[in-house]
Amino acid sequence: MSTNPPATDDKGSIALFSRRVVLANREVAATVVVEDGLIVEIDEESQRPDAIDLGDDLLIPGLVELHTDHLEPHYAPRPKVYWDPLSAVFAYDAQIAASGITTVFDSLRVGRDDDRFSVSNALLDLSEAIETAKGTGLLRADHHTHLRCEIPSTGVVEEAADYLARFDVRLMSLMDHTPGQRQFRDEEKLRTYYRGKTGLSENDLDKLFDNRRARAASIGEPNKRGLVALAHGRNIALASHDDTLEDHVTESLADRVSIAEFPTTVEAATASHAAGISVLMGAPNVVRGGSHSGNVSAVELAEAGVLDILSSDYVPISLIQGAFGIAHVPAMGGLAGAIQTVTLKPARATGMTDRGEIAVGKRGDLVRVAMVGQQPIVRQVWRTGARIS
Repeated sequence: MSTNPPATDDKGSIALFSRRVVLANREVAATVVVEDGLIVEIDEESQRPDAIDLGDDLLIPGLVELHTDHLEPHYAPRPKVYWDPLSAVFAYDAQIAASGITTVFDSLRVGRDDDRFSVSNALLDLSEAIETAKGTGLLRADHHTHLRCEIPSTGVVEEAADYLARFDVRLMSLMDHTPGQRQFRDEEKLRTYYRGKTGLSENDLDKLFDNRRARAASIGEPNKRGLVALAHGRNIALASHDDTLEDHVTESLADRVSIAEFPTTVEAATASHAAGISVLMGAPNVVRGGSHSGNVSAVELAEAGVLDILSSDYVPISLIQGAFGIAHVPAMGGLAGAIQTVTLKPARATGMTDRGEIAVGKRGDLVRVAMVGQQPIVRQVWRTGARIS
């Protein structure tokens, strides 16, 4: 008999005992019982005879991922090489589940930022493939859509409206990669990025950046207003992106933004957190010891007590690594508090009240984790009580 049955949408029943069950606010030894997909009992300090003994491994809630671009490299593994969309979705889903992620927001883009290797033209193909995959009942993780919207892009509002009429979206983010502001306030960093990616000459880069600045000045604000209206009109959670100045946070408050993705400065992160906007940072930033683009360190924000959510961004396994990597920071409240950044807090920020913690009545989304030195290793994953990895 297989020890790793194929994933389905079935709801399972299981009893697991761990000496380190990570609840929302503490660790306990307990038997966790799941029946018909839901946690029905947490028997603390007791090992039921019918429970699977996880030995020295931890039991944590299934991870909730709000921003991952990792579907794109499965679809376009090389420049001008495009994989079958459905195959790409299933391969990506398997990697997501093996990383301990039971709920994932697939990041898909509307609007272009003059990146010639962008796969935004495959938006509909990938979205239809995700829907087809969902219909098979074979996806391991629970998939939702995070629609990333490049504000200073011609036709982005119309493109977003068309997408929302066809597909379900639970999160929208407002992006603006105009040279000289936000993530690329230091324009030289953007030049370095494009030199390596496109091989454009300095003269070509001058023209490209001038065109992007002119477009942002002419259509950026009306596009932003249109995108905000679309999100609120459909009760979709809204995220800002790469906030740098306190003025950006003021704008976010006016737009009723609930998540601040990847703020680039301590000032912007602190202002967002104080205003009740959840601060989301990249887990690779934690794992690598800093931002790959030279912006603020996620650990620095954790130490300041203003880090709320982690996202794997471009490396799925970094999500669990990042959570364990900040567990030592006093302001995080130990491992239980660090795990909240990848479970309970992202779930709450997007209105998902049925998951994100090991508690009676919540979904049986669970992850068995072994420690190899300081590295958390995902051994087994259950979604609504059914084994998926």
